[in-house]
Amino acid sequence: MSSTTALRPGIALGPYPQREDLRDGWLDRAAASLGGLIRQRAYGRSPGRREFLSLVDAEGQRLADLTDKQIKELIPDLRRRLYSEGLEELLVARTFAIVREISGRRLGMRPFDVQLIGGRVMLEGKIAEMETGEGKTLTATLPACTAALAGIPVHIVTVNDFLVMRDAAWMNPVYKFLGLTVGTITEGMAPEARRAAYACDITYGTNKQLVFDYLKDRLMLGRDARPMHLRIEGMHAEHARTSRLLLRGLCFVIVDEADSVLVDEARTPLIISNVGDSSQEEQVYTEAVTMARLLVTATDFSIRPREHDVELTDHGRRRATELAEPYGGVWMGPRRREELIRRALSALYLYQRDKQYLVRGGKVQIVDEYTGRVMADRSWERGLHQMIEAKEGCAITGQQETLARISYQRFFRRYLRVAGMTGTAREVAREVWAVYGLPVVTIPTNRPVQRRQLPDEVYVTAEEKWAAILDTLRRLHTEGRAVLVGTSSVASSEHLSELLSLDGLAHQVLNARQDQEEAEVIARAGELGRITVATNMAGRGTDIRLAPGVAERGGLHVLATERHDSRRIDRQLFGRCGRQGDPGSFQVIVSLEDEIFHGFFKKHSSWLRRLFPQSGRPLPNWLGERLVDFAQHTAERHHASIRRELLRVDDQLSDMLAFTGRSE
Repeated sequence: MSSTTALRPGIALGPYPQREDLRDGWLDRAAASLGGLIRQRAYGRSPGRREFLSLVDAEGQRLADLTDKQIKELIPDLRRRLYSEGLEELLVARTFAIVREISGRRLGMRPFDVQLIGGRVMLEGKIAEMETGEGKTLTATLPACTAALAGIPVHIVTVNDFLVMRDAAWMNPVYKFLGLTVGTITEGMAPEARRAAYACDITYGTNKQLVFDYLKDRLMLGRDARPMHLRIEGMHAEHARTSRLLLRGLCFVIVDEADSVLVDEARTPLIISNVGDSSQEEQVYTEAVTMARLLVTATDFSIRPREHDVELTDHGRRRATELAEPYGGVWMGPRRREELIRRALSALYLYQRDKQYLVRGGKVQIVDEYTGRVMADRSWERGLHQMIEAKEGCAITGQQETLARISYQRFFRRYLRVAGMTGTAREVAREVWAVYGLPVVTIPTNRPVQRRQLPDEVYVTAEEKWAAILDTLRRLHTEGRAVLVGTSSVASSEHLSELLSLDGLAHQVLNARQDQEEAEVIARAGELGRITVATNMAGRGTDIRLAPGVAERGGLHVLATERHDSRRIDRQLFGRCGRQGDPGSFQVIVSLEDEIFHGFFKKHSSWLRRLFPQSGRPLPNWLGERLVDFAQHTAERHHASIRRELLRVDDQLSDMLAFTGRSE
């Protein structure tokens, strides 16, 4: 059944509607990749949709003279027609016009034409690329209301619990006027509350919560989840499984920060697991870390930072055998021994405190590399988390026993229709089309962009970089500019904070240690003379409005202290300035000792130091730009290959589990 047919209102889809897994061969994938280029050329620019906008305007003129009560009386008929006739152009235009009129009256925000275009694009099952500050939260209400009025369950996915609650409450006056119910899914909710939230017309939640609830449903359904079987069971069984499910199926989803959710976070599978007994393993992890500390870099093992892996040398294998001999037991098997020591070496040398994780309350907590937020309930698999606990002297938790797992790629492909919105997607448009079949449409800005890019400055050493950053911030502060400084880790943000404090520059720090007040901190970043130091800004979801006097001084200035592995994450940070036609500027100041240059710098640092001795001056622009481009392109290709491999492994695992009657 096609997505268009399946999504059409009034068609019986069974008790748990979703799309079946598709299995593509190499020829299908090659065709999809080529199709992505062609479709992107066709859809990469906004199609204009003048006729649609004319229809919305015509409907809006009729509504302008009506009272709220008169408009409300139109909704039952509109709902009936949407349900019976489907998402016809005239009915969609009428719904958009009503939403626009009510948004203006109840929220004080009347959607611009570009937001109407973005809403139409999403209703068609595409990704709308809209600049930061263009009002994506309000834009999402247009397709959400239209689909919900047509009887289609709608899920709106955003990146954290704060935005789930904020966006649902913010847009609720519009939903309430239309007679639509709104639910929210957040951390720690009981199953009954989750079931009630999913039963609403529109449900807000994070991607993580949604996927884990889906996996719980798959565990509940067990081996036999055929629609006919479930219908018969629902008619006769006293406690049918369908009555205990959380979701109503996967019909229509709107994904905020779509590139982060569908691409960046798709490198890691989502797993539901039980905590096993760690009493016997605790000693093994401690022994592994103890032995790993005795091994010597280059002699016993080599670090491959780009692959994020550690490899033992022949000398290292012999040394590991000698070190493990007194322990006996599991250490006698060569494969098991080398695997444990390699994992311990990874914990010691590839995972850094205050970068990939924090230690709070005696527990290791993972930090999301894209948002800088703590993921307190997440853990690394295959014993890596326990190795890091042993490294940090924390209590060792039990290793996880997998009950169900799925990748974001497979999960979102099961929706009957997927839509998304983001400020940065064109760089991965080809991959998004190849994996999800979603074209990316760039939506024009409501006002011309006045954001200025200043030349990058690339220094040889980190010491030179931080000195240049401090000089720049001192100058901007004297000018009264509002400055947002982007850092890559908690450690970097705290290092810069120390430098600023020693220099007597007042500032505010936002990282995984101070994430409770993040919306308030970011909202105040546009004040006169304010310096805000923050970890990665992807998906923060809070606009930075300029205080009086800031625009006259050039607006918000964004300063990036490192280039990210992905150019899109950099663009998300830069997009914090120059919103809705405001003036603004951005600049990047980096060094060849930054993590993204790690492998390259180690090989070529000697001749670079000879050519460009430490002088406090950056490298020539032509060289600095080429080094940055090379490093980012290499990292992006590597991460894309990881996502492809994860999807391939996920598909293979699904095929293997199918023999046992399980899909996950």
